[in-house]
Amino acid sequence: MAYIQLKINMVAEHVQALGDMLTGNGAQAVTFLDAKDTPLYELQPGEVLLWPDTQVIGLFSASDDMQAIIDRLAKSKLLQDEFIYVLDPLEDKDWEREWMDNFHAMKFGTRLWVCPSWREIPEPDAVNVMLDPGLAFGTGTHATTALCLRWLDSLDLIGQRIVDFGCGSGILGIAALKLGAKDLLALDIDPQALVTTRENAERNNVAERLQVTLPQDEPTYQADIVLANILAAPLRELCDVISSYCVAGGKIILSGILVEQAQGIAALYSANFDITAIVEDGDWASISGIKR
Repeated sequence: MAYIQLKINMVAEHVQALGDMLTGNGAQAVTFLDAKDTPLYELQPGEVLLWPDTQVIGLFSASDDMQAIIDRLAKSKLLQDEFIYVLDPLEDKDWEREWMDNFHAMKFGTRLWVCPSWREIPEPDAVNVMLDPGLAFGTGTHATTALCLRWLDSLDLIGQRIVDFGCGSGILGIAALKLGAKDLLALDIDPQALVTTRENAERNNVAERLQVTLPQDEPTYQADIVLANILAAPLRELCDVISSYCVAGGKIILSGILVEQAQGIAALYSANFDITAIVEDGDWASISGIKR
């Protein structure tokens, strides 16, 4: 099926109203995009960011009467002052296949691969984490996840106990288990992340060594390795909680941190850890350390 995108720039305070108007005129989907490349760094849980200048995109069937829709929109008080729009036809494609083609097996370090289920495994004898993109964050494509995976690949994890704080898809903890870790406690504030982590662990045949829980239900657990790939704000606010999971002599890696935030986070955690490395990947950084 062919589609047409109707794109309209709008100030933040009116984008929701415009989105509702597009839906009311038959849009099958409405998307809000930053119209001025404003960087997005952190959001509070449940927060939706609307940029100062936002492009509102309505997706319509190519069979819709777009001129009639535009004429109706132009009569709105919201758009009467300056109604500038762009119509972009979308090529008729197999969008599921197009989406799947964007994901490939990825290698991290010397022995660890993350492979979507529809791709051939490049190195069957390597450590292969089978993981498909889904509802929870974490497929290895983002620099913050890649930094942690490469760090895990560099360690001897045989017999180690792991905490994955903010587990998302479970990719980091599952990778640790497949690299030889003894067991894993995975925590996340999003119940969907816990479901996804459990499903991914089952797919990778490591579920029997996994415990998932919401942070407020966390049991007493001491880990040799603590993974926290979240964001700078919760890393700061939960420093004591995250640090408390790590045994003396244990290791920690913190990620989800912008390069310019790394020194501040490292200074905060240095109260309990000897910081061993700050590693950068583009705009992002990870911090690793050893618990004193």
